[in-house]
Amino acid sequence: MKNGRIIIAFLLIFVAEIISLVFFGTKYKDREQDAVLVNEAVFSVQEDFERIGQHQNITGLDYVVIDLDGSVLYKTGEGLSESVNEAVIHRDTVLDIKNGGIVAGKIIIYNDSADVFLKWHDEIIVILFVSMILQCIIFIGYIIYLRHSVIKPFGKLKDFAQRVAGGNLDIPLYMDKQNIFGAFTESFDIMRSELKKARIAEAEANASKKELVAKLSHDIKTPVASIKAVAEVGAELTGDEKLKRNYTQIISKTDQINTLVTNLFTATVEELTQLSVVPRDMESGELKELLQNADYLHRAKIPEIPECILRGDSLRLQQVFDNIFANSYKYAGTSVDVTVYKTGKNLAVCMEDYGGGVPGEELPLLKEKFKRGENVQNIEGAGLGLYISDYFMQQMKGELTLENGEHGFKVTVSVPFSI
Repeated sequence: MKNGRIIIAFLLIFVAEIISLVFFGTKYKDREQDAVLVNEAVFSVQEDFERIGQHQNITGLDYVVIDLDGSVLYKTGEGLSESVNEAVIHRDTVLDIKNGGIVAGKIIIYNDSADVFLKWHDEIIVILFVSMILQCIIFIGYIIYLRHSVIKPFGKLKDFAQRVAGGNLDIPLYMDKQNIFGAFTESFDIMRSELKKARIAEAEANASKKELVAKLSHDIKTPVASIKAVAEVGAELTGDEKLKRNYTQIISKTDQINTLVTNLFTATVEELTQLSVVPRDMESGELKELLQNADYLHRAKIPEIPECILRGDSLRLQQVFDNIFANSYKYAGTSVDVTVYKTGKNLAVCMEDYGGGVPGEELPLLKEKFKRGENVQNIEGAGLGLYISDYFMQQMKGELTLENGEHGFKVTVSVPFSI
């Protein structure tokens, strides 16, 4: 619809230009000497020829009257042709003046077409200039519209795709539904939502698996420990070397079973350490864009970032900030204060909400896998966000600090300087 309006505006301006050109072209063609006025001028001059000094111009035309010798007898103004030669050059109208039936002089009627043309020429230039300005304004407006409605939404889609590819499914894709890509982008957000549900279901399944493995480990280790204890007692009491060797073999196998069960239990803890982190040199100014992307509800005022060179993985830092803002919006639902400052060998990015914080005894647990605070209620989540964020920061030689601030929960992300 908006594209149609812009095209119609261009067409209207183009039509206006064509009409202006046709109008002025036709108007210029009409600038011919009025035969009636010319005849009136000739007749009046002939009547007053004997007293030409008292002659009055009644036609509104500019003209000069000369005798046969070329002397000027009368003229209506300055700047007029005063000889036949000048009149021919200027394309003035030259007619005979008769007195008593005999040619007594000439009347040179001024041709003002050039003056009129110059006046109309200036008017045409002004109209075309204004039309060009309007076209430029519409064109610039159209470029701004394309940037806002096409280029910027695709930029959001690019950032969104990078987040999804990086495993961050908490940040929704907000898009104006009136946008021409509104329905298209909404489908992407539905996909993100479904992927998130699948991820939560997977996390719950993993948690159930971990619980099941823990129970089975306990159930298996208990009888194995009993078998080992009986075998150790038997090995001490028997005097038969063959039986002693058998008891020793039983003890060895129980130790082997116990090791396998322990390895099975700890295997699930190592799953998340497969996420790759590739630190590189990056300008501190990149953090501003990462923070703006994470603040998808626009509740934080992002400050100026001190200039320095950092060592970090921008994709993983984006996930860290995304997780922090997403947690704040889910559990606190308030604005977020952001401060950035240099400290030691790190650049610290501090984010604090106004949700009142969390109980002090829960703070050490929040960075553990599958751990969530008591305020989760019915809010969906797997308890992995801060665990993953802490892992990323450790891999970047940085630090993730959790504490209760003056107003609420406070998270500080320390990114190391590049050496």
